[in-house]
Amino acid sequence: MMATKGLDLRKVQLIRKAVLLVGIVGLLGLAAVTGSIGGDTLAHEGLEAFGLLLIVVCIVGRAWCSLYIGGRKKAEIVDRGPYSISRNPLYVFSFMGAFGMGAQSGSVTIAVLFLVVTYLVFRATVMREEAWLAGEFGAPYKAYMARTPRFWPNFSRWQDEATLEIRPTFFLTTLRDGAVMLLAVPLFEWIEKSQSAGWLATLIHLP
Repeated sequence: MMATKGLDLRKVQLIRKAVLLVGIVGLLGLAAVTGSIGGDTLAHEGLEAFGLLLIVVCIVGRAWCSLYIGGRKKAEIVDRGPYSISRNPLYVFSFMGAFGMGAQSGSVTIAVLFLVVTYLVFRATVMREEAWLAGEFGAPYKAYMARTPRFWPNFSRWQDEATLEIRPTFFLTTLRDGAVMLLAVPLFEWIEKSQSAGWLATLIHLP
């Protein structure tokens, strides 16, 4: 079943990005006056390394999802590949990336706050998208909703296509957007060095 009108998807995504940016800037402000309990420990370094791994997985995973959904969200129900096990796998990878970004602070608390803010913003976006898709596609989309989790993957539902029509523009755009998350690494390093040098005051310590 096909649909071509209705939702201004670009506007929805721009609003999502703007709200998410405000939330992240606020959390960065918190991180600037926060230190991790115990300071520069092995656990601190380990969390940063784990976070970096999650960011890389996020970038690759989002790009993979874009091969299936790029340019098709408003035109058809995509229910193959990662979309056969989760209705929003691209967002699931974004949750991983958000935690990874926050983990560059060396604080589990900051990492969880990054994840929570990202989840709340994306959930609001998803609710709006799902309402529109259910109205446009009707019973077929409702059946897809019934068999496929909104976020957490159900790997037993995996189905794939033998071939895909790939749209390079969407793939490269998604790759570029995801790569922005890597800026968290030098940014948090700068915050840590600024705190050590006394340029930024450490007002609280969090685990």
